[in-house]
Amino acid sequence: MVGSAEPHLTGGIFTGPYGSPMTTPDPTDQPATSPTSVAPAMALHWQVRTATVEQREADGRHARLARSRTSMATFSASPDRPDPVALLIGQEGARVQQLLPLRHARMAVSPFTFYRGSAVVMANDLAASPNSGLVTQLCGDAHLSNFGMFAAPDRNVVFDINDFDETNPGPFEWDVYRLAASFVLAGRDVKLGETIVANAATAVALAYRTQMATYAAMPDIGVWYDRIGVDVLQQWAKQEGSKVAEKRVQQGAAKARSRDGWSAISKMTEMVDGQRQFLNMPPLLIRIPLDADATKVIIGLLDQYKETLPADRRQLLRRYHLIDFAHKVVGVGSVGLLAFVALLQGRDPDDLIVLQVKQAVHSVLEPFTAPSMFDLSGERVVVGQQFMQAASDAFLGWIRGPRGKDFYVRQLRDMKYAVDPARFTESSLKTYGTVCGRTLARAHARSGDPVAIAAYLGTSTKFDVAIRDFSLSYADQVDKDFAAFSAAIADGRVSTLKPGEGENYTIAASPVAGISVVDDSDTGSAAPAST
Repeated sequence: MVGSAEPHLTGGIFTGPYGSPMTTPDPTDQPATSPTSVAPAMALHWQVRTATVEQREADGRHARLARSRTSMATFSASPDRPDPVALLIGQEGARVQQLLPLRHARMAVSPFTFYRGSAVVMANDLAASPNSGLVTQLCGDAHLSNFGMFAAPDRNVVFDINDFDETNPGPFEWDVYRLAASFVLAGRDVKLGETIVANAATAVALAYRTQMATYAAMPDIGVWYDRIGVDVLQQWAKQEGSKVAEKRVQQGAAKARSRDGWSAISKMTEMVDGQRQFLNMPPLLIRIPLDADATKVIIGLLDQYKETLPADRRQLLRRYHLIDFAHKVVGVGSVGLLAFVALLQGRDPDDLIVLQVKQAVHSVLEPFTAPSMFDLSGERVVVGQQFMQAASDAFLGWIRGPRGKDFYVRQLRDMKYAVDPARFTESSLKTYGTVCGRTLARAHARSGDPVAIAAYLGTSTKFDVAIRDFSLSYADQVDKDFAAFSAAIADGRVSTLKPGEGENYTIAASPVAGISVVDDSDTGSAAPAST
Protein backbone atom coordinates (compact mmCIF):
# COMPACT_ATOMS: atom_id res chain seq x y z
CA MET A 1 0.00 0.00 0.00
CA VAL A 2 1.03 3.60 -0.42
CA GLY A 3 2.64 5.02 2.67
CA SER A 4 2.06 8.44 4.15
CA ALA A 5 3.84 11.59 3.11
CA GLU A 6 4.51 14.57 5.33
CA PRO A 7 5.92 17.50 3.38
CA HIS A 8 7.67 19.96 5.61
CA LEU A 9 9.94 22.98 5.83
CA THR A 10 13.62 22.43 5.25
CA GLY A 11 16.09 25.30 5.68
CA GLY A 12 13.35 27.87 5.30
CA ILE A 13 12.06 26.35 2.04
CA PHE A 14 8.62 24.80 1.94
CA THR A 15 9.03 21.30 0.53
CA GLY A 16 6.08 19.85 -1.37
CA PRO A 17 5.13 16.17 -1.69
CA TYR A 18 7.37 13.77 -3.59
CA GLY A 19 10.48 15.77 -2.68
CA SER A 20 9.87 18.78 -4.93
CA PRO A 21 10.68 22.07 -3.20
CA MET A 22 7.79 24.27 -4.19
CA THR A 23 10.06 27.30 -4.15
CA THR A 24 13.04 25.98 -6.09
CA PRO A 25 13.34 27.23 -9.70
CA ASP A 26 13.83 24.73 -12.45
CA PRO A 27 15.92 25.66 -15.51
CA THR A 28 13.65 23.47 -17.65
CA ASP A 29 10.61 25.62 -16.79
CA GLN A 30 11.04 27.55 -20.01
CA PRO A 31 9.11 27.74 -23.27
CA ALA A 32 9.74 24.91 -25.72
CA THR A 33 12.15 25.41 -28.58
CA SER A 34 10.57 26.87 -31.67
CA PRO A 35 10.56 24.92 -34.95
CA THR A 36 12.54 26.20 -37.90
CA SER A 37 9.54 27.91 -39.43
CA VAL A 38 7.31 29.77 -37.00
CA ALA A 39 4.44 32.16 -37.14
CA PRO A 40 5.23 35.87 -36.85
CA ALA A 41 5.44 37.17 -33.30
CA MET A 42 2.16 38.64 -32.23
CA ALA A 43 0.68 40.25 -29.17
CA LEU A 44 -2.73 41.50 -28.16
CA HIS A 45 -2.69 45.25 -27.61
CA TRP A 46 -5.60 46.90 -25.90
CA GLN A 47 -5.88 50.21 -27.71
CA VAL A 48 -8.61 52.69 -28.41
CA ARG A 49 -10.31 51.46 -31.56
CA THR A 50 -10.48 54.31 -34.07
CA ALA A 51 -11.09 52.43 -37.31
CA THR A 52 -14.59 52.43 -38.72
CA VAL A 53 -16.64 49.26 -39.04
CA GLU A 54 -16.03 49.38 -42.79
CA GLN A 55 -12.26 49.59 -42.29
CA ARG A 56 -12.31 46.71 -39.84
CA GLU A 57 -14.31 44.60 -42.28
CA ALA A 58 -11.77 45.41 -44.97
CA ASP A 59 -8.97 44.35 -42.61
CA GLY A 60 -10.70 41.01 -42.10
CA ARG A 61 -11.12 40.35 -45.80
CA HIS A 62 -7.53 41.42 -46.44
CA ALA A 63 -6.33 38.78 -43.95
CA ARG A 64 -7.41 36.14 -46.46
CA LEU A 65 -4.31 37.06 -48.45
CA ALA A 66 -2.13 35.79 -45.58
CA ARG A 67 -4.19 32.65 -45.09
CA SER A 68 -7.09 31.80 -47.32
CA ARG A 69 -10.02 29.96 -45.83
CA THR A 70 -9.67 27.00 -48.17
CA SER A 71 -5.98 26.64 -47.29
CA MET A 72 -7.01 25.96 -43.70
CA ALA A 73 -8.18 22.52 -44.79
CA THR A 74 -4.71 21.14 -45.20
CA PHE A 75 -2.42 19.56 -42.66
CA SER A 76 0.61 17.60 -43.61
CA ALA A 77 3.52 16.88 -41.33
CA SER A 78 6.68 18.56 -42.58
CA PRO A 79 9.79 16.40 -43.08
CA ASP A 80 11.52 18.23 -40.22
CA ARG A 81 8.55 17.94 -37.84
CA PRO A 82 9.84 17.50 -34.27
CA ASP A 83 9.44 14.09 -32.67
CA PRO A 84 6.19 14.39 -30.65
CA VAL A 85 7.49 12.10 -27.91
CA ALA A 86 10.64 14.21 -27.58
CA LEU A 87 8.51 17.36 -27.30
CA LEU A 88 6.52 15.82 -24.47
CA ILE A 89 9.60 14.60 -22.64
CA GLY A 90 11.23 18.00 -23.05
CA GLN A 91 8.21 19.67 -21.47
CA GLU A 92 8.31 17.50 -18.35
CA GLY A 93 11.56 18.63 -16.75
CA ALA A 94 9.80 21.11 -14.45
CA ARG A 95 7.26 18.55 -13.20
CA VAL A 96 7.27 16.23 -10.21
CA GLN A 97 9.18 13.37 -11.77
CA GLN A 98 7.65 10.67 -9.58
CA LEU A 99 4.19 11.56 -10.90
CA LEU A 100 5.12 11.31 -14.59
CA PRO A 101 4.22 7.59 -14.80
CA LEU A 102 0.70 8.55 -13.70
CA ARG A 103 0.56 11.35 -16.28
CA HIS A 104 1.69 8.96 -19.02
CA ALA A 105 -0.78 6.29 -17.92
CA ARG A 106 -3.65 8.76 -18.21
CA MET A 107 -2.47 9.89 -21.63
CA ALA A 108 -2.03 6.30 -22.85
CA VAL A 109 -5.73 5.40 -22.54
CA SER A 110 -6.65 6.53 -26.07
CA PRO A 111 -5.69 9.00 -28.81
CA PHE A 112 -8.15 11.48 -27.26
CA THR A 113 -6.55 11.36 -23.81
CA PHE A 114 -3.13 11.63 -25.48
CA TYR A 115 -4.40 14.72 -27.29
CA ARG A 116 -5.51 16.26 -23.99
CA GLY A 117 -1.99 16.00 -22.62
CA SER A 118 -0.08 17.04 -25.74
CA ALA A 119 -0.98 20.68 -26.40
CA VAL A 120 2.72 21.37 -26.94
CA VAL A 121 2.74 19.10 -30.01
CA MET A 122 -0.15 20.86 -31.70
CA ALA A 123 1.29 24.28 -30.89
CA ASN A 124 4.44 23.29 -32.77
CA ASP A 125 2.39 22.03 -35.71
CA LEU A 126 0.21 25.13 -35.99
CA ALA A 127 3.15 27.49 -35.70
CA ALA A 128 4.81 25.85 -38.71
CA SER A 129 1.95 26.94 -41.00
CA PRO A 130 0.72 30.35 -42.18
CA ASN A 131 -1.93 32.07 -40.08
CA SER A 132 -4.61 34.72 -40.51
CA GLY A 133 -2.86 37.31 -38.33
CA LEU A 134 -6.19 38.08 -36.63
CA VAL A 135 -5.18 37.92 -33.00
CA THR A 136 -7.36 37.15 -29.99
CA GLN A 137 -6.70 35.94 -26.51
CA LEU A 138 -6.43 32.18 -26.99
CA CYS A 139 -7.35 29.43 -24.56
CA GLY A 140 -4.38 27.54 -25.98
CA ASP A 141 -5.89 24.15 -25.13
CA ALA A 142 -9.46 24.45 -26.35
CA HIS A 143 -10.45 20.79 -26.47
CA LEU A 144 -14.01 19.80 -25.60
CA SER A 145 -13.21 18.61 -22.05
CA ASN A 146 -12.05 22.12 -21.17
CA PHE A 147 -15.61 23.43 -21.53
CA GLY A 148 -18.28 23.02 -18.88
CA MET A 149 -20.63 24.48 -16.30
CA PHE A 150 -19.62 26.30 -13.14
CA ALA A 151 -20.96 28.89 -10.70
CA ALA A 152 -20.68 32.57 -11.54
CA PRO A 153 -20.08 34.93 -8.60
CA ASP A 154 -23.84 35.58 -8.46
CA ARG A 155 -24.30 31.78 -7.93
CA ASN A 156 -26.04 31.23 -11.25
CA VAL A 157 -24.76 28.32 -13.32
CA VAL A 158 -22.99 29.36 -16.54
CA PHE A 159 -21.31 27.48 -19.39
CA ASP A 160 -17.87 28.51 -20.60
CA ILE A 161 -14.26 27.53 -21.23
CA ASN A 162 -12.83 26.47 -17.86
CA ASP A 163 -9.10 25.82 -18.34
CA PHE A 164 -6.57 28.52 -19.20
CA ASP A 165 -3.18 27.07 -18.29
CA GLU A 166 -1.94 27.71 -21.86
CA THR A 167 -3.68 31.03 -22.54
CA ASN A 168 -1.83 33.66 -24.57
CA PRO A 169 -2.67 35.91 -27.53
CA GLY A 170 -2.47 34.30 -30.96
CA PRO A 171 -4.32 33.69 -34.26
CA PHE A 172 -7.98 32.96 -33.58
CA GLU A 173 -8.05 29.85 -35.77
CA TRP A 174 -5.61 27.93 -33.56
CA ASP A 175 -8.29 27.51 -30.89
CA VAL A 176 -10.88 26.54 -33.51
CA TYR A 177 -8.53 23.90 -34.94
CA ARG A 178 -7.89 22.36 -31.53
CA LEU A 179 -11.55 22.36 -30.55
CA ALA A 180 -12.84 20.83 -33.79
CA ALA A 181 -10.15 18.12 -33.88
CA SER A 182 -11.03 17.14 -30.30
CA PHE A 183 -14.56 16.27 -31.46
CA VAL A 184 -13.21 13.97 -34.15
CA LEU A 185 -10.96 12.20 -31.65
CA ALA A 186 -13.63 11.96 -28.94
CA GLY A 187 -16.16 10.63 -31.44
CA ARG A 188 -13.74 8.04 -32.74
CA ASP A 189 -12.99 7.06 -29.16
CA VAL A 190 -16.61 5.94 -28.66
CA LYS A 191 -16.75 4.26 -32.09
CA LEU A 192 -18.90 6.82 -33.88
CA GLY A 193 -18.56 6.75 -37.66
CA GLU A 194 -16.46 9.09 -39.79
CA THR A 195 -19.52 10.88 -41.16
CA ILE A 196 -20.71 11.59 -37.61
CA VAL A 197 -17.40 12.95 -36.38
CA ALA A 198 -16.99 15.00 -39.56
CA ASN A 199 -20.44 16.53 -39.01
CA ALA A 200 -19.49 17.39 -35.43
CA ALA A 201 -16.32 19.18 -36.56
CA THR A 202 -18.37 21.04 -39.18
CA ALA A 203 -20.85 22.03 -36.46
CA VAL A 204 -18.04 23.57 -34.39
CA ALA A 205 -16.90 25.75 -37.29
CA LEU A 206 -20.41 26.69 -38.44
CA ALA A 207 -21.42 27.68 -34.91
CA TYR A 208 -18.25 29.71 -34.44
CA ARG A 209 -18.69 31.52 -37.75
CA THR A 210 -22.38 32.38 -37.35
CA GLN A 211 -22.01 33.37 -33.69
CA MET A 212 -19.06 35.63 -34.53
CA ALA A 213 -21.24 37.33 -37.15
CA THR A 214 -23.81 37.95 -34.43
CA TYR A 215 -21.18 39.54 -32.19
CA ALA A 216 -19.86 41.63 -35.09
CA ALA A 217 -23.27 43.32 -35.29
CA MET A 218 -23.54 43.94 -31.53
CA PRO A 219 -22.32 46.92 -29.49
CA ASP A 220 -19.00 46.15 -27.78
CA ILE A 221 -20.60 46.49 -24.34
CA GLY A 222 -23.23 43.94 -25.35
CA VAL A 223 -20.53 41.46 -26.33
CA TRP A 224 -18.76 42.05 -23.03
CA TYR A 225 -21.86 41.38 -20.93
CA ASP A 226 -23.08 38.40 -22.92
CA ARG A 227 -22.84 35.14 -21.01
CA ILE A 228 -24.13 31.64 -21.56
CA GLY A 229 -26.43 30.56 -18.77
CA VAL A 230 -28.67 27.51 -18.51
CA ASP A 231 -31.48 29.47 -20.19
CA VAL A 232 -29.28 30.15 -23.21
CA LEU A 233 -28.27 26.49 -23.43
CA GLN A 234 -31.93 25.49 -23.34
CA GLN A 235 -32.70 27.95 -26.12
CA TRP A 236 -29.88 26.58 -28.26
CA ALA A 237 -31.08 23.00 -27.67
CA LYS A 238 -34.57 24.00 -28.86
CA GLN A 239 -33.08 25.62 -31.97
CA GLU A 240 -31.34 22.33 -32.69
CA GLY A 241 -34.68 20.55 -32.28
CA SER A 242 -33.16 18.10 -29.83
CA LYS A 243 -35.33 16.99 -26.91
CA VAL A 244 -32.40 14.86 -25.75
CA ALA A 245 -30.16 17.94 -25.62
CA GLU A 246 -32.74 19.88 -23.61
CA LYS A 247 -32.91 17.03 -21.11
CA ARG A 248 -29.10 16.82 -20.93
CA VAL A 249 -28.91 20.56 -20.19
CA GLN A 250 -31.39 20.16 -17.32
CA GLN A 251 -29.51 17.15 -15.96
CA GLY A 252 -26.13 18.87 -16.29
CA ALA A 253 -27.34 22.00 -14.51
CA ALA A 254 -28.78 19.90 -11.68
CA LYS A 255 -25.49 18.02 -11.30
CA ALA A 256 -23.54 21.27 -11.37
CA ARG A 257 -25.68 22.73 -8.57
CA SER A 258 -25.10 19.59 -6.50
CA ARG A 259 -21.32 19.79 -6.92
CA ASP A 260 -20.78 22.70 -4.58
CA GLY A 261 -17.97 23.22 -2.13
CA TRP A 262 -19.53 20.82 0.35
CA SER A 263 -19.59 17.98 -2.16
CA ALA A 264 -15.80 18.31 -2.43
CA ILE A 265 -15.45 18.66 1.32
CA SER A 266 -17.46 15.51 1.99
CA LYS A 267 -15.34 13.44 -0.45
CA MET A 268 -11.92 14.82 0.46
CA THR A 269 -12.08 15.38 4.22
CA GLU A 270 -12.85 13.68 7.53
CA MET A 271 -13.40 14.76 11.13
CA VAL A 272 -10.44 14.12 13.42
CA ASP A 273 -10.61 15.20 17.08
CA GLY A 274 -13.45 17.57 16.34
CA GLN A 275 -11.73 19.28 13.38
CA ARG A 276 -12.10 18.65 9.69
CA GLN A 277 -8.98 17.71 7.73
CA PHE A 278 -8.08 16.30 4.33
CA LEU A 279 -7.93 12.56 3.83
CA ASN A 280 -4.51 11.09 3.12
CA MET A 281 -4.79 9.12 -0.15
CA PRO A 282 -1.33 9.04 -1.76
CA PRO A 283 -0.36 9.73 -4.42
CA LEU A 284 -3.59 11.53 -5.44
CA LEU A 285 -4.14 13.44 -2.19
CA ILE A 286 -1.40 13.93 0.41
CA ARG A 287 -1.93 15.94 3.61
CA ILE A 288 0.69 18.44 4.62
CA PRO A 289 0.72 18.61 8.44
CA LEU A 290 0.45 22.20 9.60
CA ASP A 291 3.25 22.60 12.10
CA ALA A 292 4.22 26.15 13.07
CA ASP A 293 6.73 26.62 10.26
CA ALA A 294 4.53 25.22 7.51
CA THR A 295 1.56 27.28 8.71
CA LYS A 296 3.64 30.45 8.63
CA VAL A 297 4.81 29.81 5.06
CA ILE A 298 1.38 28.89 3.71
CA ILE A 299 -0.40 31.77 5.42
CA GLY A 300 2.21 34.12 3.98
CA LEU A 301 1.54 32.82 0.48
CA LEU A 302 -2.24 33.07 0.95
CA ASP A 303 -1.89 36.64 2.22
CA GLN A 304 0.09 37.44 -0.93
CA TYR A 305 -2.67 35.88 -3.04
CA LYS A 306 -5.38 37.93 -1.31
CA GLU A 307 -3.68 41.13 -2.44
CA THR A 308 -4.44 40.18 -6.07
CA LEU A 309 -8.20 40.08 -5.37
CA PRO A 310 -10.68 42.97 -5.51
CA ALA A 311 -11.06 44.67 -2.14
CA ASP A 312 -14.45 43.10 -1.36
CA ARG A 313 -13.23 39.52 -2.00
CA ARG A 314 -10.08 40.26 -0.01
CA GLN A 315 -12.16 41.41 2.94
CA LEU A 316 -14.35 38.31 2.73
CA LEU A 317 -11.39 35.92 2.78
CA ARG A 318 -9.92 37.73 5.78
CA ARG A 319 -12.82 36.27 7.77
CA TYR A 320 -11.51 32.75 7.05
CA HIS A 321 -8.47 31.02 8.51
CA LEU A 322 -6.39 28.08 7.31
CA ILE A 323 -7.15 24.74 8.97
CA ASP A 324 -5.61 22.19 6.56
CA PHE A 325 -3.48 21.87 3.42
CA ALA A 326 -2.73 19.05 0.96
CA HIS A 327 -1.22 18.21 -2.42
CA LYS A 328 -3.80 17.01 -4.98
CA VAL A 329 -3.12 15.46 -8.39
CA VAL A 330 -5.44 16.90 -11.06
CA GLY A 331 -6.27 16.41 -14.73
CA VAL A 332 -4.32 14.74 -17.51
CA GLY A 333 -2.03 17.35 -19.01
CA SER A 334 -1.57 18.95 -15.57
CA VAL A 335 -0.32 15.83 -13.80
CA GLY A 336 3.14 16.48 -12.41
CA LEU A 337 2.64 20.19 -11.86
CA LEU A 338 2.35 21.18 -8.22
CA ALA A 339 -1.29 21.53 -7.18
CA PHE A 340 -2.43 22.11 -3.62
CA VAL A 341 -5.78 22.46 -1.85
CA ALA A 342 -6.32 24.73 1.15
CA LEU A 343 -9.19 24.23 3.59
CA LEU A 344 -10.38 27.48 5.16
CA GLN A 345 -12.88 27.91 8.01
CA GLY A 346 -15.06 30.90 8.76
CA ARG A 347 -17.42 31.51 11.68
CA ASP A 348 -17.89 27.84 12.60
CA PRO A 349 -16.87 24.29 11.53
CA ASP A 350 -19.61 24.24 8.90
CA ASP A 351 -18.46 27.48 7.24
CA LEU A 352 -15.76 26.16 4.89
CA ILE A 353 -14.06 27.07 1.60
CA VAL A 354 -11.68 24.89 -0.44
CA LEU A 355 -9.17 26.78 -2.58
CA GLN A 356 -7.04 25.14 -5.27
CA VAL A 357 -3.47 26.46 -5.62
CA LYS A 358 -2.12 25.27 -8.97
CA GLN A 359 1.31 25.78 -10.47
CA ALA A 360 1.50 27.93 -13.60
CA VAL A 361 4.40 27.64 -16.06
CA HIS A 362 5.06 29.12 -19.50
CA SER A 363 2.31 28.66 -22.08
CA VAL A 364 3.11 26.25 -24.92
CA LEU A 365 2.12 29.12 -27.25
CA GLU A 366 4.72 31.63 -26.08
CA PRO A 367 7.60 30.52 -28.34
CA PHE A 368 5.36 31.00 -31.39
CA THR A 369 3.32 34.10 -30.58
CA ALA A 370 4.98 36.48 -28.17
CA PRO A 371 6.31 36.23 -24.63
CA SER A 372 3.59 36.81 -22.11
CA MET A 373 3.05 40.47 -21.26
CA PHE A 374 3.03 39.34 -17.62
CA ASP A 375 6.13 38.50 -15.61
CA LEU A 376 4.15 36.07 -13.47
CA SER A 377 2.72 32.98 -15.18
CA GLY A 378 -0.08 32.85 -12.63
CA GLU A 379 -1.12 36.37 -13.54
CA ARG A 380 -1.02 35.39 -17.23
CA VAL A 381 -3.50 32.58 -16.54
CA VAL A 382 -5.81 34.72 -14.42
CA VAL A 383 -5.92 37.72 -16.75
CA GLY A 384 -6.33 35.50 -19.81
CA GLN A 385 -9.24 33.78 -18.09
CA GLN A 386 -10.84 37.10 -17.24
CA PHE A 387 -10.42 38.26 -20.84
CA MET A 388 -12.21 35.21 -22.21
CA GLN A 389 -14.83 34.34 -19.59
CA ALA A 390 -17.99 36.35 -19.09
CA ALA A 391 -18.01 35.42 -15.39
CA SER A 392 -14.90 34.17 -13.61
CA ASP A 393 -14.45 32.54 -10.22
CA ALA A 394 -14.97 35.01 -7.39
CA PHE A 395 -11.67 34.03 -5.77
CA LEU A 396 -9.45 33.91 -8.86
CA GLY A 397 -5.98 35.24 -8.08
CA TRP A 398 -2.28 34.44 -8.27
CA ILE A 399 0.89 33.95 -6.22
CA ARG A 400 4.60 34.08 -6.88
CA GLY A 401 6.28 31.82 -4.37
CA PRO A 402 9.85 32.40 -3.19
CA ARG A 403 12.48 31.64 -5.85
CA GLY A 404 10.14 31.97 -8.75
CA LYS A 405 7.45 29.25 -8.63
CA ASP A 406 4.20 30.73 -9.95
CA PHE A 407 0.68 29.63 -8.97
CA TYR A 408 -2.90 30.69 -9.56
CA VAL A 409 -5.73 30.20 -7.08
CA ARG A 410 -9.43 29.48 -7.50
CA GLN A 411 -12.21 27.63 -5.74
CA LEU A 412 -12.21 23.86 -6.06
CA ARG A 413 -15.28 22.33 -7.68
CA ASP A 414 -17.65 25.25 -7.28
CA MET A 415 -20.63 23.83 -9.18
CA LYS A 416 -18.25 22.54 -11.84
CA TYR A 417 -19.65 19.98 -14.28
CA ALA A 418 -18.32 18.75 -17.61
CA VAL A 419 -19.79 16.42 -20.23
CA ASP A 420 -18.51 12.85 -20.11
CA PRO A 421 -17.07 12.11 -23.59
CA ALA A 422 -17.81 8.41 -23.11
CA ARG A 423 -21.56 9.20 -23.28
CA PHE A 424 -21.50 10.92 -26.67
CA THR A 425 -24.04 9.80 -29.26
CA GLU A 426 -24.44 10.89 -32.87
CA SER A 427 -26.83 13.72 -32.00
CA SER A 428 -25.20 14.83 -28.76
CA LEU A 429 -21.72 15.04 -30.31
CA LYS A 430 -22.95 17.43 -32.99
CA THR A 431 -25.09 19.46 -30.58
CA TYR A 432 -22.23 19.82 -28.13
CA GLY A 433 -19.99 20.91 -30.99
CA THR A 434 -22.46 23.69 -31.72
CA VAL A 435 -22.50 24.78 -28.07
CA CYS A 436 -18.71 24.81 -27.76
CA GLY A 437 -18.24 26.59 -31.11
CA ARG A 438 -20.61 29.36 -30.07
CA THR A 439 -18.94 29.64 -26.68
CA LEU A 440 -15.48 29.93 -28.22
CA ALA A 441 -16.72 32.70 -30.52
CA ARG A 442 -17.98 34.65 -27.51
CA ALA A 443 -14.62 34.23 -25.75
CA HIS A 444 -12.72 35.46 -28.81
CA ALA A 445 -15.11 38.35 -29.46
CA ARG A 446 -14.34 39.75 -26.00
CA SER A 447 -10.62 40.12 -26.69
CA GLY A 448 -10.25 40.22 -30.46
CA ASP A 449 -12.08 42.14 -33.18
CA PRO A 450 -15.34 40.32 -33.98
CA VAL A 451 -15.96 42.58 -36.98
CA ALA A 452 -12.63 41.70 -38.64
CA ILE A 453 -12.89 38.00 -37.78
CA ALA A 454 -16.49 37.79 -39.05
CA ALA A 455 -15.47 39.50 -42.30
CA TYR A 456 -12.63 37.03 -42.71
CA LEU A 457 -14.97 34.07 -42.12
CA GLY A 458 -17.61 35.36 -44.51
CA THR A 459 -21.06 33.89 -45.15
CA SER A 460 -20.14 30.87 -47.27
CA THR A 461 -19.30 27.41 -45.95
CA LYS A 462 -15.63 27.59 -47.01
CA PHE A 463 -14.41 27.98 -43.43
CA ASP A 464 -16.69 25.21 -42.11
CA VAL A 465 -15.52 22.73 -44.73
CA ALA A 466 -11.87 23.65 -44.24
CA ILE A 467 -12.03 23.15 -40.48
CA ARG A 468 -13.79 19.81 -41.00
CA ASP A 469 -11.12 18.58 -43.40
CA PHE A 470 -8.27 19.81 -41.19
CA SER A 471 -9.80 18.11 -38.15
CA LEU A 472 -10.04 14.76 -39.88
CA SER A 473 -6.46 14.89 -41.18
CA TYR A 474 -5.05 16.18 -37.90
CA ALA A 475 -6.86 13.47 -35.96
CA ASP A 476 -5.13 10.97 -38.23
CA GLN A 477 -1.82 12.57 -37.26
CA VAL A 478 -2.73 12.29 -33.57
CA ASP A 479 -3.40 8.59 -34.11
CA LYS A 480 0.14 8.25 -35.47
CA ASP A 481 1.58 10.28 -32.59
CA PHE A 482 -0.32 8.16 -30.11
CA ALA A 483 1.11 5.03 -31.71
CA ALA A 484 4.61 6.51 -31.35
CA PHE A 485 3.87 7.38 -27.71
CA SER A 486 2.62 3.85 -27.05
CA ALA A 487 5.75 2.41 -28.69
CA ALA A 488 7.91 4.64 -26.48
CA ILE A 489 6.13 3.22 -23.44
CA ALA A 490 6.65 -0.31 -24.70
CA ASP A 491 10.40 0.16 -25.23
CA GLY A 492 10.90 1.97 -21.93
CA ARG A 493 11.60 5.43 -23.33
CA VAL A 494 8.50 6.72 -21.54
CA SER A 495 7.60 5.50 -18.06
CA THR A 496 4.08 4.50 -17.07
CA LEU A 497 2.16 2.63 -14.42
CA LYS A 498 1.44 -1.04 -14.84
CA PRO A 499 -1.74 -2.59 -13.40
CA GLY A 500 -1.56 -2.32 -9.62
CA GLU A 501 1.83 -0.63 -9.73
CA GLY A 502 0.63 2.51 -8.06
CA GLU A 503 0.20 0.69 -4.77
CA ASN A 504 3.88 -0.16 -4.71
CA TYR A 505 5.06 3.39 -4.24
CA THR A 506 6.64 4.16 -0.90
CA ILE A 507 6.54 7.79 0.11
CA ALA A 508 8.98 8.52 2.89
CA ALA A 509 9.82 11.65 4.86
CA SER A 510 13.34 12.66 5.77
CA PRO A 511 14.18 15.43 8.21
CA VAL A 512 16.88 16.58 5.81
CA ALA A 513 15.92 15.77 2.24
CA GLY A 514 12.15 16.13 2.34
CA ILE A 515 9.92 13.68 0.52
CA SER A 516 10.98 11.05 -1.97
CA VAL A 517 9.20 8.30 -3.84
CA VAL A 518 10.52 4.88 -4.79
CA ASP A 519 8.90 2.39 -7.15
CA ASP A 520 9.37 -1.14 -5.81
CA SER A 521 7.06 -2.86 -8.23
CA ASP A 522 9.82 -5.17 -9.49
CA THR A 523 10.25 -6.71 -6.08
CA GLY A 524 6.64 -6.60 -5.14
CA SER A 525 7.54 -5.13 -1.78
CA ALA A 526 7.74 -1.61 -0.44
CA ALA A 527 11.05 -0.32 0.85
CA PRO A 528 12.03 3.02 2.42
CA ALA A 529 13.16 5.57 -0.09
CA SER A 530 16.80 6.46 -0.18
CA THR A 531 17.42 9.99 1.01
